[in-house]
Amino acid sequence: MTDGADTTDHVDRLRRQWARELPDLDTEPMAVLGRAYRLSNLVRGGIEATFAGFGLDRGEFDVIGTLRRSGPPYRLTPTELYTALMMSSGGLTHRLVRLEKAGLIRREKSPSDGRSVLVALTTDGAARAEAAFRADMAQEAAVLQALDPQDRAALAGLLRKLIAGIEADSSMTVSRQS
Repeated sequence: MTDGADTTDHVDRLRRQWARELPDLDTEPMAVLGRAYRLSNLVRGGIEATFAGFGLDRGEFDVIGTLRRSGPPYRLTPTELYTALMMSSGGLTHRLVRLEKAGLIRREKSPSDGRSVLVALTTDGAARAEAAFRADMAQEAAVLQALDPQDRAALAGLLRKLIAGIEADSSMTVSRQS
């Protein structure tokens, strides 16, 4: 755990190169957003490998994870699912087909409206979602060991503030990701 005062990273190197080539351009946004992008790229492979260890891709985990965290009886309408996942209904349908074939979800008729369908997590799906999420959190906690608890809390607070500001100003985003 270091204070970062004497370390440089990939983004520092990029900023120095841009400063040399375009000295009039302020690259300060890269200090935050470039690092957020770089961080996402650096950890994505480990997260995907964790889910792959459970026979899931990231999108499939997102579906069963959303159902699991919805609480008992772990059922949502397709509309609730694709809204929560911020994706198209067509994209969700492909995931549901794969998850149903794997026995992790089932589609049921809605008891309140026979024309509607509910997506329900199976017992195997709930167990897989929980196990995969526990493994993912352990892997992500290991990534964060470079920061002490106070630094992690401060970083989380700053990111929350930034994201809340962006979400509140719809002119800053074309499409929002969960």
